[in-house]
Amino acid sequence: MTGKDPGARTNTAAVRVRAAGDVDEGSLTYVREKVDAVLGRPGVPVVSGEVKISKAAAHRAEQPWSALAQLVVGNHLVVVQAQEATARELADRLQDRMHAQVNRTLHRGEEARRSATPPPWRGGRAVGERP
Repeated sequence: MTGKDPGARTNTAAVRVRAAGDVDEGSLTYVREKVDAVLGRPGVPVVSGEVKISKAAAHRAEQPWSALAQLVVGNHLVVVQAQEATARELADRLQDRMHAQVNRTLHRGEEARRSATPPPWRGGRAVGERP
């Protein structure tokens, strides 16, 4: 039995990775793998959106590679930006930032549901008081 079911639907099917400028196919494939690693995890709801990778035409640019990801995770918009000197560094930085933003989005609802008990002067229970 394999870990991946070939017939299983992935969360990344609706995420489009596209290139602008002089981006080679190997770099684009590496970015796709990193995006799939973040969004293909269990527990991540259906994701749609776009990741745009671009390389500056100016050779003197210090960080010519840039990425912009605009994703809809569940009902929340996640926007991630990154700039790096090489395509691999860009993909790694994009993966780290996407992972952090998606985790923050997924756990945002849990924090909202766990509200603290109001203090006694606002109608909450006093310490040691039973409901």
